Formats: sequence, C-alpha cells, structure tokens
Amino acid sequence: MTFSALSHLECPRCGATHDADQIIGLCPCGSPLLARYDVLALHKDDLVSRGPDLWRYHELLPVRSPENVVTLGEGMTPLLPLPRYGAELGVDRLLMKDEGLIPTGTFKARGAAVGVSRAYEVGVRKIAMPTNGNAGSAWAAYAARAGMEALIAMPIAAPEICRREVTAVGARLQLIDGLIGDAAAYVRSLIQDQPGYFDASTLKEPYRIEGKKTMGLEIAEQLNWQLPDVIVYPTGGGVGIIGIWKALNELRDLGWIEGPLPRLVAVQSTGCAPIVRAWEKGLPESEPWPDARTVAFGITVPKALGDFLVLQAIAETGGCAIAVDDEDILAEQHQVAQLEGTFICPEGAANFAAIRSLRDSGWIHADDQVVALNTGAGLKYPETVPI
Repeated sequence: MTFSALSHLECPRCGATHDADQIIGLCPCGSPLLARYDVLALHKDDLVSRGPDLWRYHELLPVRSPENVVTLGEGMTPLLPLPRYGAELGVDRLLMKDEGLIPTGTFKARGAAVGVSRAYEVGVRKIAMPTNGNAGSAWAAYAARAGMEALIAMPIAAPEICRREVTAVGARLQLIDGLIGDAAAYVRSLIQDQPGYFDASTLKEPYRIEGKKTMGLEIAEQLNWQLPDVIVYPTGGGVGIIGIWKALNELRDLGWIEGPLPRLVAVQSTGCAPIVRAWEKGLPESEPWPDARTVAFGITVPKALGDFLVLQAIAETGGCAIAVDDEDILAEQHQVAQLEGTFICPEGAANFAAIRSLRDSGWIHADDQVVALNTGAGLKYPETVPI
C-alpha cells in the first residue's frame, strides 16, 4: 500500500468531488472540503510496529510521500484518568486527553503538522492565516520547520506568549485591533495585494482537519477500540470536534469499531456561543455573535465557517451544545489543578464546567465514560492564575 490512501476531496454541502493533488481551498459553492480515503487494505496490526506519533496513521492522512512529512514529534498524547476530580463531579470514569504536552503546547500542532506538510507537498511556499493565537504560533513553527514563509494576523488581545512564539520562529506578525474576523479580513486583503500567499485560514484548506482528527483515532486506539460514551470538546472554529467525528466514522467504515458513536458535546462560553444558540433553535448553521468576548480566548469565534458540520456531528451522535460562564471556567481550571496536579488551559477548563452542568442535569450519567479534551497547556495562560 502507498504511504497515503488519499483518494479525492469531497464537498459535504453540494457533494462535488475534486482532485486532491492541486493547491485548493474551498469548494466553488463556498463550503470546506473533506479528504476521502480508500483504506480497505489497512489493518490494526499494521500499527503495532509504528512510532508513537500521529503519523502512525499515515494511510489515513493526506501526505503522499514520507519525505514531505514536516514533524516536531506531535501526537499520542496521554489519556489520563481523573479519579479525584471525577469523584467530586460524580463521574467516576472521567478521562482527560492532555494536548498541552504536544509541540507548541496545544492541539493546534496536529493541524499545523499535517496542513503544512500537505501544503508543501502540493507546492505552497508562503502561507497567511488569521488566528486567535495558538493556531498561528503552531503554523508559524511548522512553516519554519518546512522552510516556508508565514504571515500570521492575530488580535492585539491574543495571549502574549502566542505573539512571541510567532516572532521567535521568524514569521511575520500582524496585530489587529479587533477579533479574529477582522484578522481574516486583513488576510484576504493581503492575499489580493500580494499574490503568492496561500490562505491557511480555518477550514479554508482541506488538511488542518486531517491532523486534528488524529485525536479521535488516538482515543479509540488508547481505549482498545472500545469507544467512550461521551466526548467533550471546546468549540470555536469547530475543526477539532468535526475532525474527531470524521475519524470515528472512518474507523467504523474500516470495521475497527462497532456500535453507536460517542455523544459529542460542543462547549462554548456564554460570551461567545453562536453554535449553542443555533443548536438550541434547531438551526442548520449559526448566526454571527455580537460583541464576542471570553477568558477562553481560543474559542472566541463569532461565526465559524464549518458550523454546519459541528451541528451535524452533534445531531448524528445524539450530543449537545452547551455554554458556560467565564467564572465557572476559571473555577474549574483551579479545581482540576488542585485535585489532579495538571494546569490546563481555559478552553480545556470550559469542558469541565460543562461536564459539571451536564452531570447535575442528568444528561451525563454516573456510569458514563467521559473523555474531555484539554486542548492546551495552562502555562500559556499565566494571567488566569492570581498570585
């Protein structure tokens, strides 16, 4: 079998298919594109001798040649039991997948590794992207690793460490007085004025999601292909939860997993909850959220391009969307650290505020196995801890 079983790109909105071996962004209909694979010859035993990183699933990733893999050792983060904190919540089988231990300190490294690798493979040498912080610092790092140029536009209010990471690796940093939508407008203008840059914005290229789906592949493998009851994910642009949903569907198609998929929970802040509002109203996509703000800066996305896919993932798995208050996010961040010794990011802490609420309401049961994604290291957010 070839290194990658990538077959083609498919539009989840209009159904059109596209050649994967070209520089491409969105479908002409405006929808993100999804990578599709022909993996009938792949077996679980093939994984046994492979290294503990996300490239162990290379047949299910889009990079066709191993020579084009750009890596910093990302993937296979631990799935940690949280017995003391879980007992306090009343969720005895609570697990946390800790993405804070990945290169650049957040799960964004997964999308950057695969996105940059595939972009380089098809001929891209200059990327530009808007970011709330962590994605930009990850893509800048992997672009440097690949020898590519990168321009990163982020709000002035983004975490200071993310700004410093971008400049440390030699990328061009543009600070924007506004939100991520304003940064995106800057990138669009730049690409029009300075041809040669490829727009690597969230879901405007097909391969970031392929890196992030490896969280779902790893969860399944780490649980010996027995799926949890619930997976809880902090949701801004939504690529992580879409990716996990995509991964689990691909594993089911392979015959590696059986039964219903985990109920997927999209967690947002009450200060920016467009997907929660759409889910509550039964809408197929969200409406822009006015005056978005939250301490969990990474999920401050007033309108996500892939919102319709997030809502579909929730609906098809019997999941839900829930918003939590900033004060509860910070309280749970403190509580997890006190009880389990792990300093998580505020976006990850939002998950635990949601789990507490969903357990109190009875939506999560005492005997459910629940996996919460901590999407980054708390050390990147020192301002969330008083001294």
